[in-house]
Amino acid sequence: MIGLLSGVLLWSAAHLFKRIAPAQRGRLGNAGRPLVALLLLVSVVMMVMGYQQASTNVWWGRQTLWVGVNNLLVYLGFYFIVGSNLGARVAGVIRHPQLTAIKLWSLAHLLVNGDSVSLILFGGLLVWAVLEVVIINKQDGKPPLSKPNPSLVRELGAIVITLTLYGVVAYLHGMLGYPVHG
Repeated sequence: MIGLLSGVLLWSAAHLFKRIAPAQRGRLGNAGRPLVALLLLVSVVMMVMGYQQASTNVWWGRQTLWVGVNNLLVYLGFYFIVGSNLGARVAGVIRHPQLTAIKLWSLAHLLVNGDSVSLILFGGLLVWAVLEVVIINKQDGKPPLSKPNPSLVRELGAIVITLTLYGVVAYLHGMLGYPVHG
């Protein structure tokens, strides 16, 4: 459990570093990028290993209704990431699409995983994403949303890529022993 918690804290600290300590991050210059990337990689390894190895208490089990809601929220999260990168409509609707995707993903996983290990992992990442948005908005203000002019081709492309990505992740998720549709 300590490895998992340490991984979540390291992930949060590495991401928040440039916002909380901009002068120190600025002094690192471009040399700081590989360092932050390494810290993020280490944090992911710590979270994965910690999640798999930790013992847990279960407070609620997986409910059929919540599985469907979970899958919809995860799909929307993928769409926010893909669509914002392709210039789809979502880019003009959501101010922080990638952080919003993490919040949706975390919330979705909390709905179907009512155990202490999941609360630390998904709850911790949800808290980080909320803090990140609050800090960004406080430091940078709330810039006006861009007004993308997405074509039907971009929108359909975002939907197709999102469906493909969701399918691949769902398949791999199931292969690892965590079926998403059952």
